[in-house]
Amino acid sequence: MADRAALEELVRLQGEHVRGLKQQKASAEQIEEEVAKLLKLKAQLGPDDTKHKFVLKTPKGTRDYSPRQMAVREKVFDVIIRCFKRHGAEVIDTPVFELKETLTGKYGEDSKLIYDLKDQGGELLSLRYDLTVPFARYLAMNKLTNIKRYHIAKDFDIAGQFDPMIPDAECLKIMCEILSSLQIGDFLVKVNDRRILDGMFAVCGVPDAKFRTICSSVDKLDKVPWEEVKNEMVGEKGLAPEVADRIGDYVQQHGGVSLVEQLLQDPKLSQNKQAVEGLTDLKLLFEYLTLFGINDKISFDLSLARGLDYYTGVIYEAVLLQTPAQAGEEPLGVGSVAAGGRYDGLVGMFDPKGRKVPCVGLSIGVERIFSIVEQRLEALEEKVRTTETQVLVASAQKKLLEERLKLVSELWDAGIKAELLYKKNPKLLNQLQYCEEAGIPLVAIIGEQELKDGVIKLRSVASREEVDVRREDLVEEIRRRTAQAPCAC
Repeated sequence: MADRAALEELVRLQGEHVRGLKQQKASAEQIEEEVAKLLKLKAQLGPDDTKHKFVLKTPKGTRDYSPRQMAVREKVFDVIIRCFKRHGAEVIDTPVFELKETLTGKYGEDSKLIYDLKDQGGELLSLRYDLTVPFARYLAMNKLTNIKRYHIAKDFDIAGQFDPMIPDAECLKIMCEILSSLQIGDFLVKVNDRRILDGMFAVCGVPDAKFRTICSSVDKLDKVPWEEVKNEMVGEKGLAPEVADRIGDYVQQHGGVSLVEQLLQDPKLSQNKQAVEGLTDLKLLFEYLTLFGINDKISFDLSLARGLDYYTGVIYEAVLLQTPAQAGEEPLGVGSVAAGGRYDGLVGMFDPKGRKVPCVGLSIGVERIFSIVEQRLEALEEKVRTTETQVLVASAQKKLLEERLKLVSELWDAGIKAELLYKKNPKLLNQLQYCEEAGIPLVAIIGEQELKDGVIKLRSVASREEVDVRREDLVEEIRRRTAQAPCAC
């Protein structure tokens, strides 16, 4: 084995030597001579008879989804998509990878999470980190200035010139509708504005060059206490302790529109143009949220920073709330399940003429939501159907495979979701057990007598009741019983 390893190393080195000669444009005779040596070494090596052992695992950061998990995903996606469509969104899609230069410099400290691919056809590519930057590139490339879109069932964005805070309020309404429909527990949507943050940093004495990195530190306040955040600002990022203390006085405040009005009167913030613009827009936003009936779900939280560099105005994040342990305590946030904000400058980065397209959007944290729904179903020991089959075509006697095939084909052609067992003569009991295990609600049973009478015996799996249905009426009866509208396909 050691001899083979040494020979393999010689083959590798000789191969590199040949490639080097080709790059150096050595003479054809020299290259031919070295190639002959390489072939001779390969011949000595011979075939590798050792069996290759595959590592059976998914790549880091990925996972497989079982039929049960996919059924949960589809139900969650269905809730989200129906909400997006209800609000008039169109659907688009973009590639899973982008030119590396498209993604670089858009995410601040999160840029280190971008996964680079190898050179593909002369282009440096990276896997997309989110769906917002690809959307901005799509708008600029297609010269679009106005669209309401959703993307792969998790992102929703409104692009275009509109009056202040109306699209922003709708995004928050959509977020609340989806989280309420999913019934995953009480939630709170934290709201802030990048202009308020930047104004606050300015009046507290943060140097301009440190705005984004200090913003990233503030964004950790939902996970760690203020003292740890302050230590990071001072110890790691070189901020003066008194400046950090001034920031702490602001970022530990949260409330509703009354806090917005209070800060508009703040001696320092009221002197900063950016902060006043942000606070004025937030006050208007709360008016619209009250009209939408969701103001009780919204909290103005000065600690919310959202680390991504492309946000320019309102930012928001929805967190699930944990029931308080003691009466009178405030509910605790247990994790972000949706987030978003306004990014008015991103499209202009890609437009050749620098034309700006104002945008606001939201992203649903579907992976976290899937986990929460799965855990809830497991706790309730609730069975999850992994297919949508409405009826199993079964037979009561032998030698009826042809009749089963004809009937299931009729049902498929009519848009009915139907199955049959892949056996010529399955036992009726086995067919009924399959229905119970798979959650199929109906069984269409063919027998010799039914064929003579021109009927099909339709059995309810749950109640075990059976009725004879005329063959020509079977499709409508199945639709009626499963509340299935006629298929348009």
